[in-house]
Amino acid sequence: MSTALPPTGTGALAKREARLAWGLLAPTLISVALVVVLPLLAVIWISFKPFALSDLRPPAPIVRESLRGSGDDLRIEYRVRNSSQAETLKGVTLSDRLPEGVALVGDLPDTCTLTGRDLFCDFGDLEGGERERLRLPITSNLDEDALEAAVEDSEPDMTGAGKSVLASPQLSMENYQRLFDGGEFWTVFGVTMFYTVFGTVGALVMGLFAALLLNKSCTGQGIIRGLYLFPYVAPVIAVAFTWVTLFDPFSGSANALLIQMGVTESAINFFGERPLALIMVTVFEIWRYFPLSFLFILARMQSIDSSMYEAADMDGASPFQKFWLLSLPQLLGILSVLFLLRFIWTFNKFDDIFLLTGGNAGTRTLTVNVYEQAFAISNIGAGAAVAVVILLCLLCFSFFFFKFISREEGL
Repeated sequence: MSTALPPTGTGALAKREARLAWGLLAPTLISVALVVVLPLLAVIWISFKPFALSDLRPPAPIVRESLRGSGDDLRIEYRVRNSSQAETLKGVTLSDRLPEGVALVGDLPDTCTLTGRDLFCDFGDLEGGERERLRLPITSNLDEDALEAAVEDSEPDMTGAGKSVLASPQLSMENYQRLFDGGEFWTVFGVTMFYTVFGTVGALVMGLFAALLLNKSCTGQGIIRGLYLFPYVAPVIAVAFTWVTLFDPFSGSANALLIQMGVTESAINFFGERPLALIMVTVFEIWRYFPLSFLFILARMQSIDSSMYEAADMDGASPFQKFWLLSLPQLLGILSVLFLLRFIWTFNKFDDIFLLTGGNAGTRTLTVNVYEQAFAISNIGAGAAVAVVILLCLLCFSFFFFKFISREEGL
């Protein structure tokens, strides 16, 4: 009579092993959450907040104290304002100590009291953007320079609390409405897709050709491989400046050569004309990042069993047939992985375009748009909304890739 065994993974030992595994993984999971997940959630949260970069700081009362007038019209002025344009500050008060040799003239405002030389004023609540000006006529036995220095050296103490726009539970779709209502977004999205698709495919194709050229042993093979890697390992600011100088319409060597060869009669502004500027930054992307594809593809080609090619030679197969029927099927796996990585990296690329054109002449991509919205015009909410759109686009692409392409390649 057979005895039924307990299901695998449900025993006490399996549970202890599971707890141990989760305990070992906990530091990694916490680190990933702190470094990746929390900033990502913060960006998503900010995208629903229509506020400027200055609103990231919690609202606080700001005061400026100065000495005004002269003679009988001498006075101390306090200019108080709410740092926020939207949130209300509650319980705003001012506390200051009058300098020695200074006395107030006349009655104080109802909101202020003076105890000895200690001044206290209660402004109550300040609405968003509200300002208050407090003028206190004074007399003094100090000379003008000493009095001005004594007034400016004393720093009033301000109190007041308000809700931060960032911490407010109110959400708004204003950033997304402004993003999609205008036709500019779809233009930028089209530029991004052109740059990403052609840059990715071009880098893969160029890397494949370079790998085919160096798949056979030859003299100086190490030197040639090192030269192939130069675009990828060189500092991006150096190579970008070199390209801008080379194709400069006034002093660039490329224009001088084209004019001397009779290809063109006048200089061409490669990085300043539409759509040539977009083509140039795409070519730069292909040239700079094909070495990465070259390395992976060459490594995969050299791991293919040579006996298949020997059998194909005996059957009389041409070089193209050997590549198409033998090499390419073996390379589809690494090509699909490289396409996934290069697509994501190119879609997120910012520094190359910004250094070459600054996003002008029809080369503004979504990542450049994030910079312009968040920092150039200080609309950080709109910049976060564009960043969320980038995230959604990459998630859709990744889902499509793993749903269809990777399944076909057996990944």
